[in-house]
Parts: sequence; C-alpha cells; structure tokens
Amino acid sequence: MRALALDIGDKTIGVAASDLLGLTAQGVETIHRTSTKDDLKRLGELVTQFEATTFVIGLPKNMDGTEGNRCELVRKFAAKLNDAFPNVTQIFWDERLSTVAAAKNLIAADVSRRKRKKVIDKMAAVYILQGWLDSI
Repeated sequence: MRALALDIGDKTIGVAASDLLGLTAQGVETIHRTSTKDDLKRLGELVTQFEATTFVIGLPKNMDGTEGNRCELVRKFAAKLNDAFPNVTQIFWDERLSTVAAAKNLIAADVSRRKRKKVIDKMAAVYILQGWLDSI
C-alpha cells in the first residue's frame, strides 16, 4: 500500500508519498495548477509512478472543527479525483495547522523566504501524510 497526500490549494497542490512500508512520508512535488484537466493528468502520472492505492486529502477545517468554504472546494476537487481514479481510496485528514508547522520547520532550518514559498505546500502534504500514517 502506498499513499499520496494532497494539500489542495487554489494555485498549487502539494504532494507527498509514503514509503513502501507505509511508515514515513516524503515530499514529492508542488503542482502549479493550470486547469483541472492538467491537475488530474499529473496526479494520474504520480498514481502510476508510486503505484498509489490511497489519496490522503488534507481537509482545511476551521479551528473550531467546522467545515467552511475551503473544505467545500477541497471536497469538490476530491469528487473529480474520485471520478478520474475510482480505484484509489480517498481519506480526508484534518490538516489544521499543517502549513503553520511546515513553515516553522522551514524557518528553523533557515530556509529563505523565497525557497519556503516554493516548497511549503509539499511540506504541508508531508505533515498531512505523516499524521495519517502515524494514526494507523
């Protein structure tokens, strides 16, 4: 079982993949969104490359646990993912503060602001995936 985590945003999709044993998460890439068709095409390539059987999709809940507009947008994209990849299981994972944690670690590692901007979504996907892996 290999899983891909997705941190879905308006402009980018951060992607992380689990190792073959399902123990650790590694950042894969940040997809710069151009169209849903292109996004799904690239994700299909990654599903094939990593032989992924599961999408762990970050769900950006509000701090009080409720779902707002951002969650609705993520769920709409997830529906398109499900249509395109019906054999890949979808799991929604509460991603509150994943981007904040990723940013703090990048700052602690003395990564420049410009470089942080390029990798922050990929790192958030790592946090999403590692949280899910640790829970199972």
